[in-house]
Amino acid sequence: RENIWKIQGLMFRCSAGCCEDSQVSMQQVHQCIEHCHAPLAQAQALVTSELEKFQDHLAGCTIHCNNKAKDSIDAGSKELQVKRQLESCVTTCVDDHMNLIPTMTKKMKESLSSTEK
Repeated sequence: RENIWKIQGLMFRCSAGCCEDSQVSMQQVHQCIEHCHAPLAQAQALVTSELEKFQDHLAGCTIHCNNKAKDSIDAGSKELQVKRQLESCVTTCVDDHMNLIPTMTKKMKESLSSTEK
């Protein structure tokens, strides 16, 4: 959040600077403002992409758990046993992905820091 706010602050200050010169055309002002907005758009795209990847991987893991449960049911396993197996598998998915959050956060912060410059 801090990184995004810094980038937002830079964007607003940059955009305000675009309006300082009364000698430039409106088109030049708009181009300048678009240029100022680019780092924020890039930062937002980066965060969105990382979160989507995280969600996709977690969803893939839970789908795998569901498939294993279906296979167990098809093989004749008891419902309670399959339910426990499914719960255990999904819990492992969540735990594994929770452990990835610090690394993902660090990676995003590093990428956002380079976007600020």
